[in-house]
Amino acid sequence: MSDSTAPLDRPRTVLLRGGTIHSPADPFATAMVVEGDSVAWLGSEGAADSFADGVDEVVHLDGALVTPAFTDAHVHTTATGLALTGLDLSGARSPEEVLDRVRAHAEARPADRILLGHGWDASAWSGRRPPTRAELDGAAGGRPLYLTRVDVHSALVTTALLDLVPGVAGLPGYAPDAPLTGDAHHAVRAVAHASITPAQRAEAQRAALRHAASRGIGTLHECAGPDISSEDDLTGLLELAAAEPGPRVFGYWAEHVTSARQAGRVRELGAVGAAGDLFADGSLGSHTAHLHEPYADADHRGTAHLDADAVAAHVAACTEAGVQAGFHAIGDAALTAVADGVRAAAEKVGTDRVRAARHRIEHAEMLTGETIAAFARYALTASVQPAFDAAWGGEEGMYAQRLGRERARTLNPYAALLRAGVPLALGSDSPVTPLDPWGTLRAAAFHRTPEHRISVRAAFTAHTRGGWRAVGRDDAGVLVPGAPADYAVWRTGDLVVQVPDDRVAAWSTDPRSGTPGLPDLSPGRELPVCLRTVVAGRTVHERPNG
Repeated sequence: MSDSTAPLDRPRTVLLRGGTIHSPADPFATAMVVEGDSVAWLGSEGAADSFADGVDEVVHLDGALVTPAFTDAHVHTTATGLALTGLDLSGARSPEEVLDRVRAHAEARPADRILLGHGWDASAWSGRRPPTRAELDGAAGGRPLYLTRVDVHSALVTTALLDLVPGVAGLPGYAPDAPLTGDAHHAVRAVAHASITPAQRAEAQRAALRHAASRGIGTLHECAGPDISSEDDLTGLLELAAAEPGPRVFGYWAEHVTSARQAGRVRELGAVGAAGDLFADGSLGSHTAHLHEPYADADHRGTAHLDADAVAAHVAACTEAGVQAGFHAIGDAALTAVADGVRAAAEKVGTDRVRAARHRIEHAEMLTGETIAAFARYALTASVQPAFDAAWGGEEGMYAQRLGRERARTLNPYAALLRAGVPLALGSDSPVTPLDPWGTLRAAAFHRTPEHRISVRAAFTAHTRGGWRAVGRDDAGVLVPGAPADYAVWRTGDLVVQVPDDRVAAWSTDPRSGTPGLPDLSPGRELPVCLRTVVAGRTVHERPNG
């Protein structure tokens, strides 16, 4: 695929030619020059001839597509790596299958002090019941076992693990024979994660970063915090990512702060913000998202972790300290509390300062017209996961089970957010849903509720430039001269312009419009295959044999 000579005393210069370069600077570009860690030039195949003799490497694209590398704006890196290297329960179709996988894993890992697994989801099972504690005790051979539900907001555990957590039965969220939620879950999770050795953690992080690079992802936003990981986990990840070739990692630390001093401590950890999974509520799947009206399948409204006053104190402190703030908010009541809190903070420190800080909200699923308007007014980034709708949307999906069909149809209104001018950043919440950027774009463009669909181009922008803008960078996530040389090379089929409404498609699909094409992501079509991922001019993934 390439011809190379080794440079010694200057930045390497690479010419990519003979493909399609996705760039707003030149929608017809077939070649690109990278000098060191930046894009230097884009243009036509004929013009590329003048560069060919003066570069260190020529990459022959053979018709491949080159795009900016994707940014996944919400990831739990260590948990992703543990799911990749450990007990993966995603796809398990019954309690019996979970128990079979637990038995096999326990036999294969005799030395593990605590067995870890992730990804079960009983909402689609016959009977919709997870394994009982007694069943898990038997399958694990009496050993401590911790199994997170797919949304990571509840967990199945064995009696042996509960025995390691004194007082857990008195904590909110404890049930004698049901998944743990709330404080009980957090206490058990802390003990389970404490069993992971530094070597195991680094192995998991490397596995996750390698996997991300193989999917054309050049940047991850790590959403860490005291309730879901540890300071050592975050700082270790940031050090590893800085020291070894791989995707860039921007870290968030989800600790509630009320002063500039506390906000400064977040910076000392290396985090770019006191944001990410700072929980205003929980999740729909675990019945812990905070709702205005009760669940359709439970007689309560979920759990509120932060009220408007707590939100206001956090946003004001972060804004005054120049630190990005943010929250995890899924239910409509949680999103109302966040909107009201941001409004109160703006009244205290000034709307312009709040807008300039680019605070962000993770998930933002049960939005209303009023909360969308608040997002727009205060320039809040909606960090969203379209694969959630693909997994749980639709007339018979988990959302409809939890909320009823009418409320379920209102979830994840991406088109309304874009119409209001709300910045979008797309991600996966991996390991909740997989690292799969093209699948994410497909889920946004073919949303199960048609009025919420957005164009592939808009979704692509939100999954590339949107992630960079969410960390305050407007110069990246796009292939133009001077931009960081973070890109991916793809084997794909025909390039098209896909929009939700055919009436708007005519001009944008006309070659005279100069609209760059993207792969056809229609359901059933094969998704692009990543051939190479480059970060800051360095190849961090190359597919064997192209």
